[in-house]
Amino acid sequence: MSNKRPNILFVMFDQMQAQVIYPRHPCKMPNAARLISEGIHFTHAFTPMTHCCPARASLMTGMYPSKHGIFNNVNNTPAIHRTLNHDCEQFSEKLLQAGYNLAYTGKWHVSDTQRPSQFGWEELKVGPIGGNGKQDYENYLDMPKEDSRPRQRGELVLPGWGRLQLYETVEDSKSQKWDQDILQSGLEKMPILAKGEKPWCLFISINGPHEPFVIPKKYLDLYDPKAIELPPNYHDEMKDRPMLYQRMRKNYKFSEDEVKECIAHYWGYCTMMDEMLGEALRTLDKTGQADDTLVIFLSDHGEFCGAHGLYAKGIPAFDESYRIPLVMRWPNGIKNPGRTVDEFVTHCDISPTVTELAGATPTRDPSGGSMTPFLLDEKPRSWPDAFYSQCNGVEIYYTQRMVRTKKYKLVYNPADVDELYDLENDPYEMINLIDREDLRPIVKELFKKLWLRAKDERDYMSPYHTVAHAPFGPAFALGKS
Repeated sequence: MSNKRPNILFVMFDQMQAQVIYPRHPCKMPNAARLISEGIHFTHAFTPMTHCCPARASLMTGMYPSKHGIFNNVNNTPAIHRTLNHDCEQFSEKLLQAGYNLAYTGKWHVSDTQRPSQFGWEELKVGPIGGNGKQDYENYLDMPKEDSRPRQRGELVLPGWGRLQLYETVEDSKSQKWDQDILQSGLEKMPILAKGEKPWCLFISINGPHEPFVIPKKYLDLYDPKAIELPPNYHDEMKDRPMLYQRMRKNYKFSEDEVKECIAHYWGYCTMMDEMLGEALRTLDKTGQADDTLVIFLSDHGEFCGAHGLYAKGIPAFDESYRIPLVMRWPNGIKNPGRTVDEFVTHCDISPTVTELAGATPTRDPSGGSMTPFLLDEKPRSWPDAFYSQCNGVEIYYTQRMVRTKKYKLVYNPADVDELYDLENDPYEMINLIDREDLRPIVKELFKKLWLRAKDERDYMSPYHTVAHAPFGPAFALGKS
């Protein structure tokens, strides 16, 4: 590994499913494929919570939500917290102290009261920071109670809540002007940073491919909806899963042809985002600093895109939503590029990694660890053998915790049925094994892992008898029962 501190370029998308960059996936992602061939593909990368704000707060602080305090969307009415806990530090502050020049452009969504500039970033084109959702609510009140118009193809109709055209084709890219402006501001800033005497960190945070999937026709033309296969778990009715999952599915009254059209639009959107990634890489090449720059390509969370009959993200704890694309490239710093790393990593591991590589002081009390050994083609002395999630709801409050190993996934839903999946034999998570008596020892062992990690993260669960519904409580993990 180079002794020279790297420049750092983040290219982050919103709601990009990890699966679209897999080698044999039908989605066309040539620039992501180039990065994978020249760097490291982390195949088991996850977000601690599949929602924009807690995911982004975890990325910036290296902490789980129980530590940084952001549990759901910060800038609408149901926000649990609108700002980070007062003792949180962000990696950008540490990079600034270590002598880095910093610039941020695009979606923020970390705090409703604090701007990127308060954490050391020079702001380029940053989206709206504040807002309490009041205007959205008033808009709902102004909608007609009854809307008798027939549902259009690809349209989601929720009586009394309004309508959403989930996917749409347009003739040009004007619908993506904001993302183009974000990208352009980053492309213009990169050579300026490169001409400076200090190492630099540029963060380009793009809104796509978040729904609605509105794309120019040329991207849709890359995919034939009729040739697209439905997700293997599309017909999963989830009758043995939490009722909320089933209620979500019932919202989407699409025909199978519409589902395929939706998938085609999403893949086209991802291809459009991949072209933006390519523009960033070409601009980096032109600076002459590509060999000395750590490129981090990732998303905040995934997208169901028809899996289990669902769309977007939310409460259901399936891999399509929790798994994220994560690729790192640094020609002068990565040993044996072109590798895959199958260990569990999360957003929380980014901060410890970049602060170490930058020679900066680590952020306070991180939940993650440095991935630097993986860059050296080494395995850390100790690394988690499981992934742990923290969900306290999205725009509705709902407590859920998950622990996932390579073999099993356990989902604890205190207000509904729990879930257990054998991922080796059921990779699409269609069979809930939670009531299998012969697997009860497995459930017990997984709950032990869950409670031990919860303790480490100061993730408090009330022991009061009206809400203590886990079949194996925390005392099992602490060795007291």
